[in-house]
Amino acid sequence: MGYPERKNKILRILDKKESLDVQEIADELGISAVTIRRDLVQLAEEGLLIRTHGGAMKAPARHPFTAFADKETVAASRKKYIGKLAASLVKPGDTIFMDCGSTVFAMCPHLKTISPLRIITNSLPAAAEFMDSPGIQVNLAGGEMDGQRKAIHGDRAIAHIRSYHAAKAFIGTDGLSVKHGLTAFSEKEASISTAMAASADKLFVLCDSSKIGKDSYLKFAPLSALTALITDRELAPSQETQLKGKGVKIIQ
Repeated sequence: MGYPERKNKILRILDKKESLDVQEIADELGISAVTIRRDLVQLAEEGLLIRTHGGAMKAPARHPFTAFADKETVAASRKKYIGKLAASLVKPGDTIFMDCGSTVFAMCPHLKTISPLRIITNSLPAAAEFMDSPGIQVNLAGGEMDGQRKAIHGDRAIAHIRSYHAAKAFIGTDGLSVKHGLTAFSEKEASISTAMAASADKLFVLCDSSKIGKDSYLKFAPLSALTALITDRELAPSQETQLKGKGVKIIQ
């Protein structure tokens, strides 16, 4: 049984049962648990399910891990607001990291007036945005191109990022909570964000309020790693109080 057939069968099973562990799926399909684990990782990367500890659960109707073009349209006004706030923290002469998130991309129009500026990124749209900006030097990570996300991922991209140092890193997240910190749906994107955070003096997380208080399956950074959370003004007061209680600086 090839991957496409296994994929369809796994998704049909999840449609009926909402969540399953690896062994249940393996027993039902008559396939080794090792193969099922590998398939679940691939299906999670495709945004078709959510990996859990020991298994998987059905993805919501609109899964947060979508193509870059789709992500741009989700909460567009909030993203623009957050992008402008984040860009105001960048100063002439800075070297910054920018990941491939659509909220981080919203910084681009506001960065064009800052010169000189060096940007290290894995985002193809961000790199293209500054093609005609002579005062801005773009360092694009090398590695495997993800056409859907319009980004560069992989071990080579991570090694590339780790070989540089920046004053500030600007990254997105799929979820942020007091209990689990920063979480992601994509291991590829989380690995890039982690590398950027480790190679920067300051870490700024750009996250609209709809993602705060929610978790994905992959934890990639604690709240203590943040220099500040940049979000919109619709953050619930209770969530703001909890985050500040954990020492998180919030820029709204």
